[in-house]
Amino acid sequence: MIEIAPGITVDPAIRFGRPVIRDTRVPVEIIVGRVASGMSFVEITAEYDVTEEDISNALKYAAQRLSEEQIWVMV
Repeated sequence: MIEIAPGITVDPAIRFGRPVIRDTRVPVEIIVGRVASGMSFVEITAEYDVTEEDISNALKYAAQRLSEEQIWVMV
């Protein structure tokens, strides 16, 4: 298991190496998607047994990854 960002880990044996919340099998993409769909932090913590800090870490990781993305527009 490798921590790739604060609170975010990857392990080829867990979720096919997708980024997950540390010490869980909960993928970052699920947490970010739930926030995007309008779930509150309280609802997410109850449903996925993660902390509000875990949710914040997932959002920070997603924002970091998006800032690294390059988009090529062809006109």
